[in-house]
Amino acid sequence: MRGLTEWNEAEAYFFDLDGTIFLGGRLLPGAAELIRSLEEAGKTVGFLTNTTTQTAADCGRRLRGLGLAVRDEQVVTAAAAAAAYLAEQAPQARVLAVGEEALIAELDAQRIRVVRTPLEATHVVVGMDRRFDYAKLHAASRALRSGAELIACNPDTFCPVEGDELPDTGAMTAAIEAASGVRASVVAGKPSLHYAQVALRRSGKTADRCVMVGDRLETDIRLGLASGMRTALVLTGAATLEEVRAGTVMPDWIVPTLEAFTKLSDEEIFNIPIT
Repeated sequence: MRGLTEWNEAEAYFFDLDGTIFLGGRLLPGAAELIRSLEEAGKTVGFLTNTTTQTAADCGRRLRGLGLAVRDEQVVTAAAAAAAYLAEQAPQARVLAVGEEALIAELDAQRIRVVRTPLEATHVVVGMDRRFDYAKLHAASRALRSGAELIACNPDTFCPVEGDELPDTGAMTAAIEAASGVRASVVAGKPSLHYAQVALRRSGKTADRCVMVGDRLETDIRLGLASGMRTALVLTGAATLEEVRAGTVMPDWIVPTLEAFTKLSDEEIFNIPIT
């Protein structure tokens, strides 16, 4: 475990949203105070979310509604990362989108053509879809069996909400992979390096001057480690200490809530027990 000295040395801090900044309709302990203190210290703050059901503007409005002074451009979503990937790698793509309005909006923003007919599609892009059904499964699998490429916006099998877990993009992607026999060639959101590069370009910082803060080992922390950032795991969402002990992914900081970074001393942070 590192102490507060290393934490304060960073120039940019990227935060996950669900399970890190908020859960359901409430801010999590210490979130507002920490964001405010970082910005008052002149640090760059960004929000990296694997959501595909909200645009950056939607997320910005939600955060402002919870009392955080956030600009839309501080937010990067997995849907935006997928659209940016296509704009860079396949700008002439014809996309069959399995997802909700926010995914379509992000594809439109990058001038990526969205089609409805499976045989027209060069790519199938999958996000969380709360209206996912047999017809969508059939359309996606038909497009893929006809040669389209499969892109998943994120690998998350569930999305934590207060008192429940909702099936997420990874669950829909798994169904489509099973039906088509085609594996996703790209995962655009966390923990992909592509997603990290989008965030780093926006911040203007190098990875070694950044910290990734999140509640998931397999997405938030892996993204940070793979890209060269320092990492902080907060135990207010998906991950547990038992998973940390049993796994191979070790963050630089593990804290019970974000309050630790504003209320604990350097020694207390360093000595938070993880064994």
